[in-house]
Amino acid sequence: MTRAIRASALVALAAAGLAALVGCSTPAPDAAPASPAATTEADALSGELTIFAAASLTAAFDELAAEFEAQHPDVDVLPISYDGSSVLATQLIEGATADVFASADEKNLAKVTDAGLAGSGEAFATNVLQIAVAPGDPTRVETLADLADPALTVVVCAAEVPCGSASRTLLDAAGVTLTPASEEQNVTAVLSKVKSGEADAGLVYATDVKAAGDAVTGIAIDGADAATNVYPIAALKGTKNPEAAKAFVDFVLSDAGQKVLTTLGFGAP
Repeated sequence: MTRAIRASALVALAAAGLAALVGCSTPAPDAAPASPAATTEADALSGELTIFAAASLTAAFDELAAEFEAQHPDVDVLPISYDGSSVLATQLIEGATADVFASADEKNLAKVTDAGLAGSGEAFATNVLQIAVAPGDPTRVETLADLADPALTVVVCAAEVPCGSASRTLLDAAGVTLTPASEEQNVTAVLSKVKSGEADAGLVYATDVKAAGDAVTGIAIDGADAATNVYPIAALKGTKNPEAAKAFVDFVLSDAGQKVLTTLGFGAP
């Protein structure tokens, strides 16, 4: 073999070796990209989520549920059951099923906890009462004492409901004896009667006044913080979707969840 031929053979052999190496190190054009080493809990969430929440949380939890679903598209938050916290607690104790319970006071969550249906829960918001009247305050109500005027139609929450308990605390502290036209099972019903003109005034949460916009005027109550409602939330035992329930509770307690609540007028826990 001549020297020229031998050199050409060596070059060809080297080129073939280099091509083989390149072929081994370069993935096929249609090769699937590498998968993440682990799947996060958030990515794994799916299924339905049933929530029981105090009526005063309607606007907040509708927004929180929408944001939660946007973050976890495989989770379906069913229409939230809103009512007075005492009504919801009774329903749970009597056998209603849910994954999460958010109460407007610690007392009613304690009932559910004592029944063995939930842990102690965590506080996530606070609220205080205001007097709701027709826009512009045509009856010139300024204080709790003004509500005792027999010419006024006043509505409040029933005593067993958190807003009713807070109402009585403030009325007693102010020495005001009130004969309400009705006692409602949730704060939404009180606000509705004021908005519709069925009542001249009602005791509702500051967040309800804010949510109502121009439909009512809110009057701050001196010393309202003496009856501050603390809102706790808990994932219920026996939930069929414990991962999603815990994730929703965590979301409400997160900075993002707290931002929604603050924007709607709730205080920090």
